[in-house]
Amino acid sequence: MFIVAQLLPRLLGGKSSVATKTHSGEQKSNSKDQQALETSSEINMTVSLPDVASGQLATTALPLKWVGMEKIAISLEVEISSTSCQRVNALANIFVSLDKPEAKGIHMSRLYIRLREILSTTPLNIKTIEALLKESVQSQQGLSKAAKLELQFEVTIDKPALLSDQFGYQSYPITLNCEYINSELSYELSLTIAYSSTCPCSAALSRQALSEEIEEQFSQEMISKHELMTWITSLKGSIATPHSQRSFAYVTVKLTERTLPLIPNLIKALEQAIGTPVQTAVKREDEQAFAKLNAENLMFCEDAARRVKQFLEQNTQFVDYWFKIEHQESLHAHNAVAIDNKFPAQKLT
Repeated sequence: MFIVAQLLPRLLGGKSSVATKTHSGEQKSNSKDQQALETSSEINMTVSLPDVASGQLATTALPLKWVGMEKIAISLEVEISSTSCQRVNALANIFVSLDKPEAKGIHMSRLYIRLREILSTTPLNIKTIEALLKESVQSQQGLSKAAKLELQFEVTIDKPALLSDQFGYQSYPITLNCEYINSELSYELSLTIAYSSTCPCSAALSRQALSEEIEEQFSQEMISKHELMTWITSLKGSIATPHSQRSFAYVTVKLTERTLPLIPNLIKALEQAIGTPVQTAVKREDEQAFAKLNAENLMFCEDAARRVKQFLEQNTQFVDYWFKIEHQESLHAHNAVAIDNKFPAQKLT
């Protein structure tokens, strides 16, 4: 009130509003409204909000490699085919370098606003990401020279059953890491593939146990085919079963092309390379087909790793890669693991 009282005489040309003569009540009301607006504007201009990040200097003048925010909730549009996109919920981590040693801090709100404005309204692609990171650097007005972005989300794919007319949905965790340094953009794509693995050693031991039991049950040289088939398909025929387990391939690739690969296509190609992807909707005929598929693709973690490596080596768009194969053993209380990467000196995430 004190500020308003001090400003009113100056705003009104040194005259009190009470002394202003009007010819009607309406004119008097309009005059008061105009005076109130002018007073409010003057107060806003006079009483500015403090900006510590810009108005103060750092007590210790040192640059910092990355400063920013993590786990920002955002909605993205991910291209899943040449004609369609999928809206997904994502978590974003965005950073810029703090290269000016004496600066107190970066302008974080500018990063958040640009992230929201650009990524939530445009389908996710390399051009969009590069524009975001460039603008993130520019928004800091000389404080930063580099920026990086990490996006974590899930892509959902509809998967048909192996034999029946059923289908279901499966979600795949995806991570996209992008860095804009020295005016150049680099990016890595990470994805997780779930599959089934059946132990070759356990399968061999199970076959041997079945063979020994047949020898014991049918000791005569000539045996009836009908009798043998009846015995095998009964509960007595389940002498031993090989152990199998849900397994995972964690794959990170560094790409050369200026376009993101269609993620569903990359997922399906990796699943095909491994050979035993997990299923969604399953009828009995699908489960039997899956059992046969596992029998045709018995593998240690080393076998799965070589299948993944062969696929990555044959794909020319991957300039570098890192992967981890993890078999979450049903036999053991620990996991069987294989890890490899293309260039050891440039180990990816």
